[in-house]
Amino acid sequence: MELIGNLFEDIPPTLPGEVVEELIRARHARIERILSHGQSSPETGWYDQDEHEWVLVLQGAGRLLFDDQREVLLNPGDHLLIPAHCRHRVVWTDPEQVTLWLAVFFREIEGAPPHHEGAA
Repeated sequence: MELIGNLFEDIPPTLPGEVVEELIRARHARIERILSHGQSSPETGWYDQDEHEWVLVLQGAGRLLFDDQREVLLNPGDHLLIPAHCRHRVVWTDPEQVTLWLAVFFREIEGAPPHHEGAA
């Protein structure tokens, strides 16, 4: 098991499709590096995940749309907690540069406030 890595290594200048790499998988969590370059989710369908997702944009930018029609733009350093079953999709990623996302998926939030419908 490699202990040292760099999230900014091996980023190609262009991508024919989104690249998802699982960095760590544990019993109750997993961490992914996601690379996008102008890609978005398919026009039909929504992400409706059984897990909570905490996402951070490290480079580039991306816009998420939630099923209540709310949009959120994430720039470098911006992060967002998407509760489980909060339906969402990626509607835009920066076409000028690769967007580097770090996504953490997990099942339980200790001490979290109650989930409010449509909250992100």
